[in-house]
Amino acid sequence: MYKRTIENTINEKVNGGKAIVVVGARQVGKTTLLNEILKKKDYLFLDADDPVTRNLLQNPTTEQIRTFIGDFKYIFLDEAQRIPGIGLTLKIITDQFKQVQLFVSGSSSFDLGNELNEPLTGRKWEYELFPISWEEYENKIGFIKAEQQIENRILYGFYPEVINNQGKERETLKNLVNSYLYRDILAFSDIRKPEVLEKLLQALALQMGSEVNYNEISQLIGINKITVQKYIEILEKGYIVFKLNSFSRNIRNEIKQNRKIYFYDNGIRNMLISNFNQLDLRVDKGALWENFLVSERRKQNLYKDTFAKMYFWRTKQQQKIDFVEDNNGQIKGFEFKWNNKKTKFPQNFIDTYKAEGHVIDRSNFREFIKI
Repeated sequence: MYKRTIENTINEKVNGGKAIVVVGARQVGKTTLLNEILKKKDYLFLDADDPVTRNLLQNPTTEQIRTFIGDFKYIFLDEAQRIPGIGLTLKIITDQFKQVQLFVSGSSSFDLGNELNEPLTGRKWEYELFPISWEEYENKIGFIKAEQQIENRILYGFYPEVINNQGKERETLKNLVNSYLYRDILAFSDIRKPEVLEKLLQALALQMGSEVNYNEISQLIGINKITVQKYIEILEKGYIVFKLNSFSRNIRNEIKQNRKIYFYDNGIRNMLISNFNQLDLRVDKGALWENFLVSERRKQNLYKDTFAKMYFWRTKQQQKIDFVEDNNGQIKGFEFKWNNKKTKFPQNFIDTYKAEGHVIDRSNFREFIKI
């Protein structure tokens, strides 16, 4: 059991009169986290993967809800997105049974967001959970062991099941990709061509950390640009990828419209291209390092409510900065290097934005991903 960063935050909200909702990809530890929070409490567990539970929670009356709740003060509904119209049922529980603390988990935000947002407006605390963070990992196994494992984590990622099955990482990742990436995304979206989704994921994996042009991808895969955009939005909602937009304050030579796309987990990305070669043998070592750092920074910013905005920066003259963060008007630029190499930041960026410039490498990466 890894102590999750948001556990204390959630504990502070228990018995606060609102539902507690945890969303994220399958197998990142949502059920484990909520069971841990509830372990010393007498609670009713409702598994929406169970057909009986699904039927029970589809459009029940208040009296039917009262019957199955009984005397329980805590209710945990797992995989809530599998129940049509679940938002209205949860609204009734929250409004009519004030003594009950409701916990809800969902494997993605596909339908769960739409189902819950309107019925539970003002009635829920919502948290996102991601694969294990470096901070959680290091807190569990210690500095030295974590340091020894860094290359494995960059190759195989941070899904709990992957970490807990050392020596079987590839097999575990293959199962994760086959059972979640395709089945769940196809089930909860209206993607009708799984082979197109697979080609898109592979194209994004090969361009990870680079600027992505939707027109180029559409020509490569053979679908139109609008479909590419739609599919990428679905992958974002499924917690597979996220994008960074370019940083610009309307200076004429700055690139304004491009975006970079990163994966939440390096292991998933490497599984998509079937490449687990050691870092020293890889041409994409820099991209893997960058994806690791940016995804870890994103976890920290979201878990700790920094409200920092994340970007990259490039000019038409090809001056660039890997990663830019705007935190309440304070601008910081970051360059990522696996080895300790001197880097000169574009002076016009530093001067224009009164920005700080930092190089993140193997020697100081903890300062960047443990906010």
